[in-house]
Amino acid sequence: MSVYWVGDVQGCDAPLGRLLDEIDFSPSRDALYVLGDLVNRGPASPQVLRRLMAMGSSVQCVLGNHDLHLLAVAAGAGRLKPMDTLEGILQADDRPALLDWLRHQRMAIWEHDVLMVHAGVLPTWTAAQTLALAGEVESVLQGPDLSDFLHQMYGNEPAAWRDDLVGVARLRVVVNALTRLRFCSADGVMAFAAKEGADAAPAGLMPWFDVPGRQTAHVTVAFGHWSTLGPLQRSDVWALDTGCVWGGCLSAMRLGSNGQTELIQVTCEQAQKPG
Repeated sequence: MSVYWVGDVQGCDAPLGRLLDEIDFSPSRDALYVLGDLVNRGPASPQVLRRLMAMGSSVQCVLGNHDLHLLAVAAGAGRLKPMDTLEGILQADDRPALLDWLRHQRMAIWEHDVLMVHAGVLPTWTAAQTLALAGEVESVLQGPDLSDFLHQMYGNEPAAWRDDLVGVARLRVVVNALTRLRFCSADGVMAFAAKEGADAAPAGLMPWFDVPGRQTAHVTVAFGHWSTLGPLQRSDVWALDTGCVWGGCLSAMRLGSNGQTELIQVTCEQAQKPG
């Protein structure tokens, strides 16, 4: 048995198929974790979802900002943007099944001693707190108040976590941290405008994983979301978004039965031009 973590697919089904062939993935033997942004900007979002759904319990996914955006647009709570390629799902005969499967995916996962999120973890959060807060969002996404939440999900405020946050403000901070975070201040105030690499942090900001005293520094956090960061393989973080949709690579981290890790990549056709 091997365990694999895959970075942002973003509707690029052909590279995903090649990667699964490259690693000789077997749903009956192996486990696959996809680190969010399954859909959008690539040419084949419905096919990605159908492929992952067909693989059953061998696949688990965390939700990214593009996945939540799809749910919001489908609920009438968001608008399509110029670079979106979500019409194939929105117009599909199996749209209800695709969207229902998507909203039952996770916001954070802890397995194989790895904490999985799409974007980041606020520096004051422990792994246990991250999972608990993710569970609060998952309950809303999977419950009867989904549409109401999606209509209030968007926004950059509050920009920092407080234990006394309640309601939509509390859920929005959790969603923004788990699906949008790149840079924050030393005291955990999130900033969303900067999307450059880690070495181009704006004044007063730093990558979330480099904040001194980060409470999850003693575990491995696997994430995607940050294509300009490039692949990062440290004991405390694996960054696996390597810009597939931009013509980069689709990357997988393999954990073998011997406990060793290996980065595996396939090249991708460019589906979008940056900028």
